[in-house]
Amino acid sequence: MPDFNEQSIRDVMVHRVGNKATGEGFVVSDKPLKMDEGLKERLLKYFVGTFKGEEYFQFYGDNSLEDNEMYCLARDLFASPENLPRVSGEVARLMYEASEHPNIKSGDVFVVYFGEVILEGKVVDALGIFKSENKESFLRVTHEDEQWSRKEGEEQGSARFGVVLDKGIDMKKLDKGVIVFNSEEEEGYMVSVVDTTNRSVDTAYWFDAFLRVKQRENEFFQTQHLMRAYKEFVTEELPKQFPDATRADCADRLNRGADFFKQNENFDMKEFETEVLVQPEVVDCFADFKADYEQKFDTQLPERFEISEGAVKQQSRSYKSVIKLDKNFHIYVHGDRTLIEQGIDERGKFYKVYYNEES
Repeated sequence: MPDFNEQSIRDVMVHRVGNKATGEGFVVSDKPLKMDEGLKERLLKYFVGTFKGEEYFQFYGDNSLEDNEMYCLARDLFASPENLPRVSGEVARLMYEASEHPNIKSGDVFVVYFGEVILEGKVVDALGIFKSENKESFLRVTHEDEQWSRKEGEEQGSARFGVVLDKGIDMKKLDKGVIVFNSEEEEGYMVSVVDTTNRSVDTAYWFDAFLRVKQRENEFFQTQHLMRAYKEFVTEELPKQFPDATRADCADRLNRGADFFKQNENFDMKEFETEVLVQPEVVDCFADFKADYEQKFDTQLPERFEISEGAVKQQSRSYKSVIKLDKNFHIYVHGDRTLIEQGIDERGKFYKVYYNEES
């Protein structure tokens, strides 16, 4: 993750963007937010605390990058940072125009100009856009009578207090955010994106309609997609092509694949075929599956690339080698495949598991 500090925040504009589909409109401010050091510190944690990992995106256009309004707005700001009020107003307008689905929530939008951010050893500036959609309830204690009543010589006084139920932004959770780093302008900039709502409507709105970004094809992308392709191959394609492959066999292959990515710094397809796929017929089957996968996602996964540790951690969460038996048992296969056997007797199908110690 790039290195920010409180001094990186140069200026912040705050706007309110409604839903176009429901006619809510949008309101823009004309002056930057007034901030002291304490507020800068809290805002920085709120803005960048959710951004983690190595996944980056880049802007794209139908014919060229000039077709992407967000790309052009970022370029204008980096050329003239004093234009933040105008640029941020255009960002709010663009966000409003993209909210054409009635389920898109309105929200407060912070448009931030960052300076002196450390990105991959380089000092760059950045444009941040952060949208707060969900309000949290909180209690605010008020003094209904500011005149404290206290007898002479006594420490205890008396006053009238009130409690007001209010709503505001939860600074521990960012709903949507994007940081555009002033790096690799010709390729569409390096862009980091967050959307914690995890809904298809929001994803299409934030990534496609508003930002129009696609994932950068770096080592994170390559590791992520190769691991996804291999998991799909083992769990979906392998049982179709090799009916004799048991669930235990598939679990073992998933484990071997995960171990390969965890134990190596670089991916080499020939080594992967020798150590993980092993059988020539499985090697050929995976090659065909990989070709179909590349066509489906319009990408080309190279034979060799540097393995991304962050992508391995992310994808390993879905590499669950679990055999589910009716609603009675789950068998988690973590290690030696030879210690589990499958069979049938007069009572039905069974698994036999060998072990040394019980805990």
